[in-house]
Amino acid sequence: MDGVSPQLSPKIALIGFCYDENSSFMKGAADAPPQIRAALRSDASNLWSETGIDLGADGVFFDAGDVEPVAGREMFSLIEDSVRTLLSDNLAPISLGGDHSITYPIIRAMRQKYSKLSVLHFDAHPDLYDEFNGNRQSHACPFARIMEEGLVDRLVQVGIRTINGHQKQQAEKFGVEMIEMSRWQDDRTLDFPTPLYISFDMDALDPAFAPGVSHREPGGLSTRQAIGLIQRLRGKVIGADIVEFNPRMDPVQITGTVCAKLLKEIAAKILA
Repeated sequence: MDGVSPQLSPKIALIGFCYDENSSFMKGAADAPPQIRAALRSDASNLWSETGIDLGADGVFFDAGDVEPVAGREMFSLIEDSVRTLLSDNLAPISLGGDHSITYPIIRAMRQKYSKLSVLHFDAHPDLYDEFNGNRQSHACPFARIMEEGLVDRLVQVGIRTINGHQKQQAEKFGVEMIEMSRWQDDRTLDFPTPLYISFDMDALDPAFAPGVSHREPGGLSTRQAIGLIQRLRGKVIGADIVEFNPRMDPVQITGTVCAKLLKEIAAKILA
């Protein structure tokens, strides 16, 4: 990964992780990063956020490209090192997945820079399994690994609608704040006094809005509800990931466009 030119002075780094080795049900999320980029740059829209920030201005984005996958645990080291490099250049990373297992090594890198760190996690699933199908690095487990290592001070999960007994015990054990869809309120506002990382699993949205996911779960957030919550956040957003978009389940390319829209609004929040 090349260093960042000081003349450009970008604020945000895009980096893709074409990796879905830890997907438990269906592969395909590894194909997502190029498609999200294509939707972001499409002439069908523009690079202005709803809050009035021109994300297409010179120097806003540095594109670090895609990190090609390698087998096994070596990939996690590669992800962590890649994000750490961006942080050392004072860039706020927005990572494009890939399955949700990539969030664990990303947060390991983020914690090395930020002594206090909160995570806002959008998802249909808590991803708190101690292990899933014998795999402790499964995309169903990243937040168990994050919490047991004490990598974040506060974890807030939004959009949950599949929690089972084991994961409920895990949430209680780790002190997770969970906003289940059965208790959703459209005007909800969240305050984060410490630096905030956003992890957005695309199946947090109802399949009507984002069908291109491997684990479709009806009853989720609308795109408008998710964007509204992001825009109302109180706190300093210092990075994000967008994960679990599966282009193989998105033949009419709806979900890629939604990913790009979320990316723009999250990037605007970082810049704000």
